[in-house]
Amino acid sequence: MADDPVPPLPPEVAARLRAGTFLLIDKPRGPSSHQVTAWVRDLLGLPRAGHAGTLDPNVSGLLWIGAGPALKLLPLLLEFPKRYVAVIDFHATVRRPAVEAVVREFTGPIFQTPPVRSAVRRRRRVRVVHRLELLELDRSRALLDATVDSGTYIRSLAVDLGDALGVGGHMAELRRTETGPFSETAAIRLDTLADAIHRARAGAPEELLGRLHPLDEVWRAFPRVTVKPGAASAIVHGADLAAGGIARVDGSFGPGASVVLLDPSGQLLALGTALRDSAHLNGPGWAIDATRVLGEVARFPPTWRSPALPPRKASATVPAPPPAPDPTGG
Repeated sequence: MADDPVPPLPPEVAARLRAGTFLLIDKPRGPSSHQVTAWVRDLLGLPRAGHAGTLDPNVSGLLWIGAGPALKLLPLLLEFPKRYVAVIDFHATVRRPAVEAVVREFTGPIFQTPPVRSAVRRRRRVRVVHRLELLELDRSRALLDATVDSGTYIRSLAVDLGDALGVGGHMAELRRTETGPFSETAAIRLDTLADAIHRARAGAPEELLGRLHPLDEVWRAFPRVTVKPGAASAIVHGADLAAGGIARVDGSFGPGASVVLLDPSGQLLALGTALRDSAHLNGPGWAIDATRVLGEVARFPPTWRSPALPPRKASATVPAPPPAPDPTGG
């Protein structure tokens, strides 16, 4: 007997998915981030989905998944600092004052080399530990609360802390509790998401809609630059932003910062990288490098014309060459 057809998602849910949405998933220990993303994709019947900020299989916590146009905004999520709660097993009994002293030394910029099992190139780099606090200590087991730059390896940090204490150590457990201003309290478990999708297909979409976060929840957390109409058209067609095309700036930033470019109506136009400090945007030259365009080309016809080419000069008639001999001998 054939399975009953799956009811479609309500129109309001389908419209939210087409417009682009983020889901904050409470990833369990066990599956990889890729597997969790694939499950969410299949539960919602999506053609594609992606995640930002990979969590190892044995790590739990907040995992961002994007669908539709939200896929283009996933790089923004990598800009947010991450907060973790970690259990570290030192290889000998340690005293609390010694651990607290080492924790203070590792707060601020640190050098890190990714662990051998990581998927990125192993080269030394600088990451910032914004906050590192010892919550509990039981002989050789410590519970730490860490807020760090994106791309910081807590496993490597655990090893470094153990080495600094002279006893060695390793990470026993890890959970991501925050990404930027977003907390695990807003995350949803996979089984709860499956139940919400089932209820939505049965005609009660309210819970599911509350879990499909619109794009502006993310991009409004970044400095915003509103551009003039002509500049909006140029950006969509591949140009960067010069100072003369800026209409308004909301938020301060320095060179190299990620910024959001908005069209004159306040709609998301592109992501960009600042080439100057926000306090010194005036003057000739480029101000922002438009790194990823999100505006629709059809909404922004070109506002310029290519220069007219001069008429070609008449050339003397060149007689056609004689036909080549037929290789078949015909």
